[in-house]
Amino acid sequence: MSKLPYKELKIWQKAMTLAKEVYGVTQVFPETEKFGLINQLRRAAVSVPSNIAEGSQRTSDKDFFNFICIAKGSLAELETQIILSHTLRYMDDDTLKSILTESKRCNE
Repeated sequence: MSKLPYKELKIWQKAMTLAKEVYGVTQVFPETEKFGLINQLRRAAVSVPSNIAEGSQRTSDKDFFNFICIAKGSLAELETQIILSHTLRYMDDDTLKSILTESKRCNE
């Protein structure tokens, strides 16, 4: 269980940076993806810091660990969607690399 307020957790801060980057990137996606990849990417990106925050406020280490596992699952989902977005040419190589680098920082 975290003794720090969630806003002071480095992992939460990194996840917030990642979510902000995903929101920025998806602003230039095609309008046809508004209810597809854009929505999925944003939901997965928001899920990572949200689960870290929720887990940190639970009363046991076991609960906190469970929420960290859920956040890691959302991170894997996000990475998959980012790779698909790149494959569909919705983002360039530099953007892909930048987001995957941020994602890796959240997984350290």
